[in-house]
Amino acid sequence: MLRKLLAVLTAASLAAALALPAGAAALEVAAPSAVLMDAATGTVLFEKDAHTPLPPASVTKIMTLLLVMEALESGRISWDDQVTASETAAAKGGSQVYLESGETMTMDEMIKSVAVVSANDCATALAEHVAGSEAAFVERMNSRAAELGMENTHFVNCTGLDDDPDAENHLTTAYDIALMSRELLKHEKIRDYTTIWMDTVRGGAFGLSNTNKLVRFYSGTTGLKTGYTQAAGHCLSASAERDGMELIAVVLHCDSSGDRFQSAKQLLDFGFANYALVYPDEAVEIPAVAVELGKAEAVTPVAEDLTPVLVEKGQAATVTTQVEVAESVAAPVEAGQRLGTLTMRSDGAPLKSIPLVAPEAVERLTWWDVTRALLCSQTFGAAG
Repeated sequence: MLRKLLAVLTAASLAAALALPAGAAALEVAAPSAVLMDAATGTVLFEKDAHTPLPPASVTKIMTLLLVMEALESGRISWDDQVTASETAAAKGGSQVYLESGETMTMDEMIKSVAVVSANDCATALAEHVAGSEAAFVERMNSRAAELGMENTHFVNCTGLDDDPDAENHLTTAYDIALMSRELLKHEKIRDYTTIWMDTVRGGAFGLSNTNKLVRFYSGTTGLKTGYTQAAGHCLSASAERDGMELIAVVLHCDSSGDRFQSAKQLLDFGFANYALVYPDEAVEIPAVAVELGKAEAVTPVAEDLTPVLVEKGQAATVTTQVEVAESVAAPVEAGQRLGTLTMRSDGAPLKSIPLVAPEAVERLTWWDVTRALLCSQTFGAAG
């Protein structure tokens, strides 16, 4: 038998899968290749030729920064490290902070220089610091891309520059860039750098001004990375957050810098105007499940997935939740064992099902536990 609890929730409850609104088909952007993705759920809200491999220029550095942040988080490198520029790093052209061979910078200033002004010399120095050489680092870039499902991506360097003999094979897609952008944004610390408009390094001696103009001119911007080469055109992965929802707009091969920023703004505006995130409602009652022959008499399930779900703004008020849990379960119960389901519906149609699981294990009573309990009950019964 199942016990059912039906609760009508508001937009702040839970949410669900959705279809793209009619406005998505009518949206026109100048960018030849583009995608709009919700950062929390990975839902694609708009795409235009988003899976065609193209050169990404310095948008490549999103993967470079991701590997650096992951190395910091794992402890393989430290925020206290001093990063030394090799001759190779110092020789990098394009955007740079003009590192000299043998010059050292703090980890903080190296990352800042990459995130704010797309410094190729600092990106290379960081790659060498993490992996020992740029070539070894690029192997990790491609391995991580495969792990993230970036099926149409191949990196040949850590900068996106065209200075590599194999540069014509340095390709990715708007969709793949959105995937790695989403992963980088999971590292909250990176926003300390990607939201800087102007700053300095070298004790104030060298000024930095962000190449991503949206940081100053678009409300809620959280990043992320610009890029330009003659082959790649003007590229951008832009992220912004409003009302608790963060979106990623990627545009590639634009004719001008103005086109890339305008296209990204159009995509972000469209997303914020049409969608909202909804979260599990902590007030929803989940009944306890009786445990037969367990050392605990009952266990109260919890939702396995507490991540938000994206819905169209007009749909949120129609969402209802149905909770179904087992009336009883036989011990032993394992932590994470499924005990029920929380199902979200809109106008009767199922939107999302979330497993309800045991938050902790419940051991089965032993023969001695049962015998002792019987003896105690008989003893107390006789005493009465």
